[in-house]
Amino acid sequence: MVTRFFATLLTVALLVGCGAKRRSASKVVQGEKKTVYQPNSGLEGTKVKKSELYPMPEDPGYFKKFPIASTQDYISEFAQIAQYEMRAFGIPASITLAQGILESASGRGELTRKTNNHFGIKCHTGWQGDFDFHDDDAKGECFRKYNHPMFSFRAHSIFLASRSRNQFLFNYRRDDYKKWAYGLKKAGYATDKKYPQKLIALIDRYDLDKYDKEVVDGGLETVRKPKKYEVFTHVVERGDTLYGISKKYAISVDEIMKLNNLDSTNIGIGQQLNIRKPVTR
Repeated sequence: MVTRFFATLLTVALLVGCGAKRRSASKVVQGEKKTVYQPNSGLEGTKVKKSELYPMPEDPGYFKKFPIASTQDYISEFAQIAQYEMRAFGIPASITLAQGILESASGRGELTRKTNNHFGIKCHTGWQGDFDFHDDDAKGECFRKYNHPMFSFRAHSIFLASRSRNQFLFNYRRDDYKKWAYGLKKAGYATDKKYPQKLIALIDRYDLDKYDKEVVDGGLETVRKPKKYEVFTHVVERGDTLYGISKKYAISVDEIMKLNNLDSTNIGIGQQLNIRKPVTR
């Protein structure tokens, strides 16, 4: 049971498809937030800085063998992980659970049983982890494969948090599951026109919003604090490109263009560009 998710922090060898054994562990260094994704965790090469993530325990405990008997069993099994991800990323636990129920058929879907992929996340360009093929919108599509369900939930959080089209969602109250449900549809997460209604129906039927309340009552602020920024000037030198400057200062090319009212990516030597970065002090 996932009730041992936080209590048991033991290093174990997890079985990966076809009987191959690989270690899926994330080391937590005392006094630091340091997450190390071992091979085939499915999180290698993530675009989200690892230092910004909540460290994951070395072993979340054993999960029930598939198939899970019921939706209620699924909720009991994964509620604590959904709450953990809510604390780390601000995504309502109720939304994560409802999406998992819907996308994985409560953990009983063929894709989920083959890949531990609970959210139907496809490979996408640059995917470095294991994969498997499954018929979805098209025949034989490539889906990510994880060696533990825990990593699927983390990948779902990263997927939402790392894509610019989803950023407006994180300005919603963290306990407003209805707004999040409709926001996911607005962001293009699903093609199903009834997707928000389906999520809300699942949340209401199984009282999933109680898991949001537990996290908020435990101290998580309901709204994201606005970041404070400082603006400084970068003088363009020979060899500079907007892309290179954006990488140097961890700011997007689009944001540099907006800050400087640029119509194109062409820049000249000596040109002064406004750069904005969060105040960390």
